[in-house]
Amino acid sequence: MGKTTNTTRAQESTNAIERLYITMRHLFNRGFYKPTGVSGETLKNALLQLRPEIYGSIAEEKAELNGLIYVLERLPEGIEQCRFINLTSDEGYGKSHFKPIIPPKRRRNCYRIDKEQMNVEITRGRSDIYDILTHLTFLFIESQKICKRVLIEDTDKTIRDWTKLESAVRKTKLTQAEKEVALIHTANILGRSFEEVLEVYSKFATKTNPERFLHIVYWMGKLAIEEEVTGEKRAITFSTLLRERLGHHIHGELWADTIKETLSKHGLLQRPIHIISANMHSVMNSLFARNALKKEFPNNGSLEIYEALSSSSNTALRKKVTTMAKNNGMVELIDTSGTNIDVQIFDMAKIGKDACCYELAADLSEDQKPVIFVMDYAFGEQAYETVDELLRPFGKGKKKRVFLNIESISIMGKAGILEGGKGDLMIPSAHIFEGTADNYPFKNELCAADFEGYGLRVFEGTMVTVLGTSLQNKDILKFFYNSTWNVVGLEMEGVHYQKAIQSASKIRKSIREDVKVRYAYYASDNPLETGSTLASGGLGTTGVKPTYLITDKILKQIFNS
Repeated sequence: MGKTTNTTRAQESTNAIERLYITMRHLFNRGFYKPTGVSGETLKNALLQLRPEIYGSIAEEKAELNGLIYVLERLPEGIEQCRFINLTSDEGYGKSHFKPIIPPKRRRNCYRIDKEQMNVEITRGRSDIYDILTHLTFLFIESQKICKRVLIEDTDKTIRDWTKLESAVRKTKLTQAEKEVALIHTANILGRSFEEVLEVYSKFATKTNPERFLHIVYWMGKLAIEEEVTGEKRAITFSTLLRERLGHHIHGELWADTIKETLSKHGLLQRPIHIISANMHSVMNSLFARNALKKEFPNNGSLEIYEALSSSSNTALRKKVTTMAKNNGMVELIDTSGTNIDVQIFDMAKIGKDACCYELAADLSEDQKPVIFVMDYAFGEQAYETVDELLRPFGKGKKKRVFLNIESISIMGKAGILEGGKGDLMIPSAHIFEGTADNYPFKNELCAADFEGYGLRVFEGTMVTVLGTSLQNKDILKFFYNSTWNVVGLEMEGVHYQKAIQSASKIRKSIREDVKVRYAYYASDNPLETGSTLASGGLGTTGVKPTYLITDKILKQIFNS
């Protein structure tokens, strides 16, 4: 008899992810699908088999509340009311009377076309599509749960709790007593306690719509009930232009051309350029904040300064730092290409006396002084599209081409950690691409020793670049953690950045082969720990220390190179 091999949960989960992505690609090529149709059911079943940590109790009868918060922060407000969702390219809606709806945690323009339709612009590549479809699948699963709980079997009638929720939603304003009664009925509909529902209610509430949570639950249930009773199906479509344009670097090329034209205009193309992929504040603040804010912070406690600058209420402090940066050679490029990646260019030859908090070697000529180029975070595969275009020579034709003098490329960002907690550091020595045999080892100019003695734990090893952070589950992550891959964390862009860097330096020779590379991440969550996923909330001020510590190490290496 042959030996029986039991499929492990990690293998089942890997297969589920593969089915999700194959199905998504098939649906994109097809141009449309219905969530309750055969293809939609395939997505739903794969997600239920996977049971990602971020979606908590998705596979249980009770509603998943933290996952709902996480998903709706990344989808446009009002999408739960729409029967038709259309994913489009940038097709000129910005020139219409429609106002863009931008989700708080995802930079994408969305347009409510009418009561039933939401259009979502996709300008950041396939990762954006995967992200949206995964979140929508979660939303459909949760809406079907509501439908099953409120629709009386073999009838088109609903239970009393639903009728009471419906009447509460129709009122323009609720008293405290009416609100609590509505929440008691909602808790029963969701299979959750009143206490749990009350907590989530406050998280969804806004000044203009304090009852937003009740409306979300109502509309999720309403569309699912109508689908069941009347057969009016929800549908997701992909526009023809989106299907034609995807994968052709249209937005990345526009973005990169604008940057190189700006560098050329300021005479910076052949100066030593140091690229940093980071947020739009840490490099500028590290360069100028301590000197710009000497009066406000005479003791010069840099962490105290950075924590103050990270507060949303301190706009005056941030304006003061930005003004000093602009007066000392900073050029800002607000994106108009659709990539949603803004840029800052710092010309170190234009730094005035006592402006910068770092010192260059005194014997450097103007031509030798570095240019620091900061690009905002890319999203998934968009990292390859943008950096690949950026590293190409400037100008058309072999005789007119100007090669950029790229000395270093530094990538800093947030990632999930497999050992440790929020705020701890990960220093990669290689990136591996989840679900493939692709691996990208490199010499990292940063190492764990650079960060010792600062009160943060530092882990050095391999980073997994995943297809989507919302698809990870404990079984896959435990496999990586216990395997000989020496995996310390997971993120979405590393492989894509390194692929662009290696093809430009080793194959196309458009940048120097010995370009210095730096990667460092700080932990936004630990998906192996219950209650520590991204759905459990943001970092708050926990992220300030690792962000500025990494920025400081990168800048010191640039200034001392």
